[in-house]
Amino acid sequence: MMRLMLKYTSEKPPQNPKTRNMMTTITTHAILPTELALRNSMSPGEAHQHYLQQATADNTRRAYQSAMRQFQAWGGQLPADEQIIVRYLLAQAERLNPRTLALHLTALSHWHHYQQFADPTATPAVRKTLKGIQRTHGTPKRKAKALRLEHIIAMVDYLQQQTGLRPLRDSALIQIGYFGAFRCSELVSLTLEHLHFEPEGLIIQLPRSKTDQEGEGKSKALPYGAHQLCPVTALRRWLEAARITEGPLFRAIDQWGHLKPRGLYVTSISPILKALGQHCDFDFIPELSSHSLRRGLATGAARAGASFESIKGSGAK
Repeated sequence: MMRLMLKYTSEKPPQNPKTRNMMTTITTHAILPTELALRNSMSPGEAHQHYLQQATADNTRRAYQSAMRQFQAWGGQLPADEQIIVRYLLAQAERLNPRTLALHLTALSHWHHYQQFADPTATPAVRKTLKGIQRTHGTPKRKAKALRLEHIIAMVDYLQQQTGLRPLRDSALIQIGYFGAFRCSELVSLTLEHLHFEPEGLIIQLPRSKTDQEGEGKSKALPYGAHQLCPVTALRRWLEAARITEGPLFRAIDQWGHLKPRGLYVTSISPILKALGQHCDFDFIPELSSHSLRRGLATGAARAGASFESIKGSGAK
């Protein structure tokens, strides 16, 4: 896949033709049997609502719902008009980031279109008000710190010295996230049904991702690693210790170390990385975010001389 992976990949070449090119990202059509069964059990009305809901990605829908709750908590009423929207922008101009305000307008626009009301966010007065706020209060978007391979090694070394379920989960999480160049939304949505273990490693089948909203499906392959880093082995250890036989891969753990049935939230990844950064004495903890894993692989690959095309093909950026 790229030179960065040479020290990581298995020393034995794959013999199975199906998995010989395990570091190649494969596009497939992926619909899980459980999803098909769910659709077949729906009435026409339920199916219609299901498809309407699937038209918007889960993370986007949650962001819209949060925006609508904040608008209503401020005192906004639905349907809204231009005057209310402008007042909301003025009230939040110094409190919220302009990018957040733009998201709120998008959520309001989406709600009005879906409910078949006139869109009050599209008027010139609203747009010019937002533009003025952006020019006055806008700040450059801070990029996440790219985690380098030595940072991943330090994190894994620290976790291997700890006991309990949490270190096993976090080790698998950061190694799968880094070497698979997964988005945090993809990481937390992974289930056991997405995994296909092979003699040479692991194939993870994503039914949908940010760049695959139509559900064409995509597979990512990870070979067994050498030395202290091996995402496949780390994941196996976590699954065995947690006794996970179905459902979400990376699950919440309470303060007493008890495993919960639900998966992690997207917002869970950054705190995990920051906590590990503190334990490893990193000097860039405020810059760590959920994108640090994915961006780290891309940065490391570029430094190792990988082409832009190979980096783009891996899904990292």
